[in-house]
Amino acid sequence: MIMFDSLNRHFLPPYGCDTIIAPNFQRLAERTVTFDNCYAGSLPCMPARRELHTGRYNFLHRSWGPLEPFDDSMPEQLRQAGIHTHLTSDHPHYWEDGGATYHTRYGTWEFHRGQEGDPWKAVVDEPTGPGNPRGGMRRQDKINRRYMPTEADHCQTRTFDGGLEFLETNVDADHWFLQIETFDPHEPFFSHQAYKDLYPHSYDGPEFDWPEYRRVTEPEDQVRHARYEYAALLSMCDRSLGRVLDFMDAHAMWDDTMLIVNTDHGFLLGEHGWWAKVVQPWFQELVHLPLFCWDPRRRQAGVRSDALVQTIDLAPTLINFFGLQPPADVQGVDLAAVLDGDARREAALFGVHGGHVNVTDGRYAYLRGPRRSDNAPLEQYTLMPTHMRGRWSVDELTDAELAPPFGFTKGLRTLRTARSTLLNPYAFGTLLFDLENDPGQLNPLVDDELEQRMAGLLVEALRASDAPASQYERLGLPAEGPVTSEHLLAREQAGRAADAVVPLPPLDDFTAGTYGLHTPIVELLAVPAAAAVIAEHLPQLHQTELITAVAGTSIHELAASVPIPYRTLAAVADDLASLTPPPLKDDHDQSQNGRAGTHRP
Repeated sequence: MIMFDSLNRHFLPPYGCDTIIAPNFQRLAERTVTFDNCYAGSLPCMPARRELHTGRYNFLHRSWGPLEPFDDSMPEQLRQAGIHTHLTSDHPHYWEDGGATYHTRYGTWEFHRGQEGDPWKAVVDEPTGPGNPRGGMRRQDKINRRYMPTEADHCQTRTFDGGLEFLETNVDADHWFLQIETFDPHEPFFSHQAYKDLYPHSYDGPEFDWPEYRRVTEPEDQVRHARYEYAALLSMCDRSLGRVLDFMDAHAMWDDTMLIVNTDHGFLLGEHGWWAKVVQPWFQELVHLPLFCWDPRRRQAGVRSDALVQTIDLAPTLINFFGLQPPADVQGVDLAAVLDGDARREAALFGVHGGHVNVTDGRYAYLRGPRRSDNAPLEQYTLMPTHMRGRWSVDELTDAELAPPFGFTKGLRTLRTARSTLLNPYAFGTLLFDLENDPGQLNPLVDDELEQRMAGLLVEALRASDAPASQYERLGLPAEGPVTSEHLLAREQAGRAADAVVPLPPLDDFTAGTYGLHTPIVELLAVPAAAAVIAEHLPQLHQTELITAVAGTSIHELAASVPIPYRTLAAVADDLASLTPPPLKDDHDQSQNGRAGTHRP
């Protein structure tokens, strides 16, 4: 298996792109089945990898986190059956709190340092750039790059070196599974000059190969430059892929060796007015994935399949390939059965914990938002309380209680905790798209009959996944019985759905006074009248843990990352601009209040 991260389907030649130089992906398509309807499931990075291990969705029950004690693990099952499993990767999340139980499921593994903000090389006096929420990571990335001066030093190259070393050592052996997994082309888009030279363009703006997770506010030439930086890194990925294909050709490995090339999700590069992922709805660019598979059991090459498949199908495919039976909790199906026509999925479920819960039948996509503005109730169920890069706090665990077992927890009770999230999908509303007639998802539909059918498919998927009762309540869907007209939201939330495709207007477009969208949030909360405006329009900013995260930014800056509808921003701006600042106290008043105003120099 060759796994990339953030590999955009619409940037690949086999999927119709003629501007990216990636001949080895085209070569790959000629040797494999190209799946045209592959979708993500649990998002983003580590939830997708949990699916790769378990073959089942997980985002309905918890956010980003490790494998749980009750989780089945595909590579572990293979290892226990006597099949050697090896992971070579530069993916830094495997070595953080929220991913620390994955790599140890393999028989052997190796980690190649240096991606993103991997805390690799230590330079104590390296300065940190001001005013950047990821300044520490960017500082570390700047250091890391200095230790990779050539392509041979690049962590992606070293990752594939590790994979080829395994192949060279074990090419004559049998019963092994190799996972070559690179973090690329995930941001930052770091590649060497030879790949940048493939995409000549005029640009004299700031260095920009690491977009923030936010709305696009940069000028068009800067957006275009970022896309070229991504393209350069993708071309490097193509070369690495070609090295493996060359080895397979040279050693006639196609006779008995399965090859899967996949990714976890895509990445927005200005589409829909957004960068990256997570903070916006899960548009097609993020969830409609490339997937290629050569299966010696079926020996189909240079063909395409329109079957609806997902990441959860990879675990049972690999388990069956080695003659084993998938565990009972697996929800995916063997891709061989899909190609044989024996297994057809009616709908694909996908989403992130606390976000839209989505379903597609391949023609339509239904992005279900919460019924209420507080996006509640939202609960997590886990026995591994860690975040991406840290443990859960004492406060987060103070009110935890044991929940009854789910069908997939093997009789174990999990910790149930309440969760709040600043990234509230309510601002975008419930979205319904016709992917055939509106592939860019620019025109949300309001069609009660169609929505009721898609909501029915969603409810079926929730029930099949043993979703917690809190998810049904949050989404306003029935835990039992049929979906009826009273459960529909697209018409009711149509105004917010339109906001999902509207770019963030510049600050100058809004009313401003002494207070406005430009004022730091911490200053607004210190003025009672301004705090009342925020309480009315943005009540989530009064949650203590969220104030800490956003206090130093302005509301306009926050709106670039957090979904806040235009009409809400305009109302806040108008109300703040109408406020009169409190009069300054004179020296006598200040001295009466214990202030040292009478002693000014």
